[in-house]
Amino acid sequence: MSGPFRLTFAARPGHIDVMGHVNNTVWVQWVQDIATAHWDAAAQPGHAQAYVWVVTRHEIDYRGNVAEGEQVVGETWIEGEPRGATSMRRVDFRNAAGKVIVSAATTWAMLDRETGRPVRVRPDVLAPFRAG
Repeated sequence: MSGPFRLTFAARPGHIDVMGHVNNTVWVQWVQDIATAHWDAAAQPGHAQAYVWVVTRHEIDYRGNVAEGEQVVGETWIEGEPRGATSMRRVDFRNAAGKVIVSAATTWAMLDRETGRPVRVRPDVLAPFRAG
């Protein structure tokens, strides 16, 4: 893979909070949506059948906002090395001017789909997701 995985999101009426901007819960949903889309697009078939990912931690920095009708481009990639059953994923959202307005670092845990138990993340599982 070359470069981060990208996906475009549009701010719809139901996404907007009382301040007239995309609500924080929507940003969290978009973080999860782009991670899931990346997994669906790049995971090896055997890995997709064997494993499922769950979030254990979100850390989000808000540096700007978008209003209804505006779009952002999300970019995601795997950062660093896995630690046991966990892996760190980064997501940046850029506005129309290309400025990063929301940035997230999310820790995901890989579970065995059948047992629901955590399993060690092997390098071959993450290889298709690394920006390079």
